[in-house]
Amino acid sequence: MATDDEKRTQAPTDRQGPTSAIGKPTQDEQLLSPPRRDQARFTETDTWRVLRIMGEFVAGFDTLAELGPAVTIFGSARVRPGQPQYEAAVEVARLLGEAGYAIITGGGPGIMEAGNHGAKKGSAPSIGLNIELPFEQGSNRFVEVPIDFHYFFVRKTMFVKYAQAFVIFPGGFGTMDELFESLTLIQTGKIQNFPVILFDSAYWGGLLQWLNETMLSGRKIARQDIELLKVTDSPEEVLEIILQASRRQGLHLRQEEEAREATRQAYSGDYAPE
Repeated sequence: MATDDEKRTQAPTDRQGPTSAIGKPTQDEQLLSPPRRDQARFTETDTWRVLRIMGEFVAGFDTLAELGPAVTIFGSARVRPGQPQYEAAVEVARLLGEAGYAIITGGGPGIMEAGNHGAKKGSAPSIGLNIELPFEQGSNRFVEVPIDFHYFFVRKTMFVKYAQAFVIFPGGFGTMDELFESLTLIQTGKIQNFPVILFDSAYWGGLLQWLNETMLSGRKIARQDIELLKVTDSPEEVLEIILQASRRQGLHLRQEEEAREATRQAYSGDYAPE
């Protein structure tokens, strides 16, 4: 048994301070106490991930809250400067920037870089929403406002929330993901007055044919759903479509409402597609 002197010289195993009236540590004491080994694993739990997710939402909202009108540009990371699709994306972004729109991209290479490049040429805010990937990816050199995300769904919320339209260039699975999610959000009334523009008719022609000949003829979508897609090869037409939507002109609003009505009928059992 230790003597009184030995007890006084032994270092305590836990830092302890005042306790509450009922003998339990106060909340402040627990907060300021060094973590035990088992407590350190908390950063690997779903509870901690929820806090990180909240933090990413707050960071995105805080950074973009005063952005103003913006357009999100999607497309392949595998396109290189000098290729026609890259240069077209630069021109689209430049025209939109000169018209007063900020440009939002995924912050990576290819079409994303082209969008940010065009934003700088048009003297517009150039936003890059970068995502953590298993392989290294940093923001491209034309991004002026980078925001990094761990979670795809938080990043995708920012793409939609702060944009007035999507311009979708040729791309792969990620591009298709954004395309069909935007159509679903319009179809179900989650977003409104939101043009979805496909650039490069030759690239998108096969997909549009499949939508008509397979999905539509198989009674899985309505004609009104396909009419939500605007297809063009002209940077100037991209700008005009978006400007018309901002002025609430043209057929766009009516087409959106017709697509939503077709969806309501499908869910109510009254759907009779063409």
